[in-house]
Amino acid sequence: GLSTRYWADKAQEVFGVEPSADMRNEAAAQTQATNVFYQEGFSHQTGLPDGCASIVTCSQSLHWMEPQSTFEEARRLLRPGGIFAAYDYDWPPTVGAWEAEAAYLACSARVQECSQTLTSGPALRRWSKDGHLDRMRASGCFRYTKEIAIHHIDTGNADRLVGLMLSQGSVMTLLKHGFSTEEIGLDRLRATAQQTLGAEERTWYWTSRVRLGITA
Repeated sequence: GLSTRYWADKAQEVFGVEPSADMRNEAAAQTQATNVFYQEGFSHQTGLPDGCASIVTCSQSLHWMEPQSTFEEARRLLRPGGIFAAYDYDWPPTVGAWEAEAAYLACSARVQECSQTLTSGPALRRWSKDGHLDRMRASGCFRYTKEIAIHHIDTGNADRLVGLMLSQGSVMTLLKHGFSTEEIGLDRLRATAQQTLGAEERTWYWTSRVRLGITA
């Protein structure tokens, strides 16, 4: 519900679409805004009415969605001149210690390797983020597309960097399936972060890449 609640004070009504009942229930439990609602559905089949939205967003999730059907659903939902916006952070942020960033990337790669061993059926398909804009342009769903980069600055330390890794759904899934923190590389990340970042807050630099599409 984090990305849905972000829009609570920026829109009259906000609908978060999520196929998992557990995720919807958790989001609803943490949401106090009365204009935020959660809807069972998928990116290609939201269950929402035609032309009901001015903005449709995907927050760090478009790479898991079948592109063409998702874009067509967004076009169906949007009013004329409406905006589709898919945004993703560059991971990890620039934290001021390259060793910590390299450890984060190594841990991410290890998590991906371990996650593949849990797949009993066909592997989930993932679309490359750097191809989002080209696929939007080729879809025929938008009259104008553009990519922009948004930057912001805040602070963090070793614990926050490890916390970012723990916030990833794939990491929590592995831990729930009995993988140890050592197996998924979390222990090494924590040790490197503590050594190079420590407990003191330092400046972090974030970049978010936003792919925009305007409907006819």
